[in-house]
Amino acid sequence: MNEAIFELSEHTDTTIFFGVNNANLQLLKNLSPSLRLIGRGNTLKISGDEEHVGSFVIKLEKLERFCLANNSLSEDNIIEILKGSDPVEFKFENLILHGVNGKSIMARTPNQQKLVKDFETNDLLFAIGPAGSGKTYTAIALAVRSLKNKEIKKIILSRPAVEAGEKLGFLPGDMKEKIDPYLQPLYDALQDMLTPLKLREYLENNTIQIAPLAFMRGRTLSDAVVILDEAQNTTTQQIKMFLTRMGLNTKMIITGDMTQIDLPLSQKSGLIDALEVLKNIKGIAKVEFDIKDIVRHKLVQRIVEAYDKRSPLNPPKGDLKKKAER
Repeated sequence: MNEAIFELSEHTDTTIFFGVNNANLQLLKNLSPSLRLIGRGNTLKISGDEEHVGSFVIKLEKLERFCLANNSLSEDNIIEILKGSDPVEFKFENLILHGVNGKSIMARTPNQQKLVKDFETNDLLFAIGPAGSGKTYTAIALAVRSLKNKEIKKIILSRPAVEAGEKLGFLPGDMKEKIDPYLQPLYDALQDMLTPLKLREYLENNTIQIAPLAFMRGRTLSDAVVILDEAQNTTTQQIKMFLTRMGLNTKMIITGDMTQIDLPLSQKSGLIDALEVLKNIKGIAKVEFDIKDIVRHKLVQRIVEAYDKRSPLNPPKGDLKKKAER
């Protein structure tokens, strides 16, 4: 009986490597019945025949390299590597930047890669698509990369502060406490890309500014990457005001999901209007994401597909009942 201790690098996310609730570790055990595996913290103890232990450690090293490079490790990846195959890896040129703890933040899908490419040649980009497709995350990664490369002096992130009929005046707290819940998705993305200390420093000195759309009026935004998130909930006047804030050496990325418009039915989305008005202007690009780009939990794609399949001609039964009662 031979034993070996495999220790993961400090940059390896153990939750990704071992899986949620140790699902990946259990898969490793199932695929290697001749070995005894015990995982604790960032180490894995392997016991078994000397030859099998040695070859298994080599495969673990390959698994870790893949995990570090792609910030993910799926069941299919594990099976392919243990069988001696080379899994499909993300190309280095699709790397946007290294985030916290050296995580590789990649453009993972063709449309995410198109957004990265179009960012290089256009000053205004529209990224349209469903929840979880990575449009906002990729946009923020591009902004952080530009800041780190000293191509710009600041990042400005904004989104409409009023959604689904809620108004800021009814929320408790001061103005910051009122608007922070609306802006939390932007903070979440930044926390993946910047250490807490650096993020706090950038927020305090206004290198990174996060504010509701209403705060943009009257400003000229220069030397910046400016991102407007949830743009489907802007009015025509709001998005026109925002777009005309663009100053010198500034790029803008507008993101939105046409299926999640919270405006009154009588009001046209400013995003839809802007896409119609600006469709033939040079220097403006549009990237349309779809369900194939969804990189969240696998159920998110199935949920989006289920809602997309439901035709407007076949509303929920409750809606039919209401129509019948009128």
